[in-house]
Amino acid sequence: MKNIITQFSRIFVGILFIVSGLIKLNDPLGFSYKLAEYFSEPVFNMPFFVPFSLALAIFLVIIEVVLGIMLLIGHKTKFTIWSLLLLIVMFTFLTFYSAYFNVVKDCGCFGDALKLTPWESFTKDVVLLFFILILYLNRILIKPLFKTSIQNIIFYASIALCSLLGFIVLNHLPIIDFRPYKVGNNIQKGMRIPDNAEKSVVEMVFIYKVNGVDTEFTEKDLMNIPEGAVFVDRKDKVITEGYVPPIHDFTMEKDDVDYTTEFLEAPKTILIVAYDLPNADKDGLAKMEKLYLDAKAKGYKVAGMTSSSAEEIGAAKKQFGLTFEFYFCDAITLKTIERANPSIVILEKGTIMQKVHHNDLSDLKL
Repeated sequence: MKNIITQFSRIFVGILFIVSGLIKLNDPLGFSYKLAEYFSEPVFNMPFFVPFSLALAIFLVIIEVVLGIMLLIGHKTKFTIWSLLLLIVMFTFLTFYSAYFNVVKDCGCFGDALKLTPWESFTKDVVLLFFILILYLNRILIKPLFKTSIQNIIFYASIALCSLLGFIVLNHLPIIDFRPYKVGNNIQKGMRIPDNAEKSVVEMVFIYKVNGVDTEFTEKDLMNIPEGAVFVDRKDKVITEGYVPPIHDFTMEKDDVDYTTEFLEAPKTILIVAYDLPNADKDGLAKMEKLYLDAKAKGYKVAGMTSSSAEEIGAAKKQFGLTFEFYFCDAITLKTIERANPSIVILEKGTIMQKVHHNDLSDLKL
């Protein structure tokens, strides 16, 4: 019985680590954004780690996949189980911290393929910790599936293939797109809220300075505010989260005018997405003017989309000779639309027809 439980745990943990790792390896940039969120001020306040988010994301997802494979084939059992134990303890701490303090809404455990609430993520890690502890206590029962030479070949091949996959998706786009902006989706439909959708329950909270300390009061407490208290701010506290459409922050604004509807209703539109112009790929930006001229000649409406400031837009246009207009959109939304900086999205009346990395302009179907 002990052996059956151990082998089940071995297969369950191994497959889950491989699947979770491959989903994130398909989109390491997305996982790096999640790590950067953990390193930000509201969470662990370690901004010095943010520049290393991508490198750390790639390292972690490759380790995750390789450890899962090592467990399944029984390669270096002691090292493998200890590594899995350390990883799951770290993940369990992170997901508990996120859930308890409500600082990160989605841990990114399965990328955009499967969204888990903070408490669901923590529960998943507790379950994994339970099975990994079974493996640790019964590690003597985990035997290699192949002779040492074959085990080594599988081990090194898994590292090489994972590294190759990471290189491919970083220099092109994710092989499988799990985001709401994937090809075939209509942006307008993604923004609609059904008539019978559940509404959010929001409570107004008023902040007053009482004896030098910021103190929160609800609407019910307003009659009991101490004399001499000074109003500081008002905020909305979400009690129950209602329905949130898959696409909810897509805007195209310029000079305080919203052009979203104009571009989404056009029969042929090209969006040049560059969420951060100062840090955009220079070779990629250098190709955008020719793309704009070619697309314009074929009847396309062309718009740049960025979260950069007017000064940064002006500097980029001057440096790269760009003559098309840029429209503002939130950086998180732009990072969700496309992972490359810059990248191109082709729309037909708001429906996404094609998305390409700036390295793949030859694949565009204009």
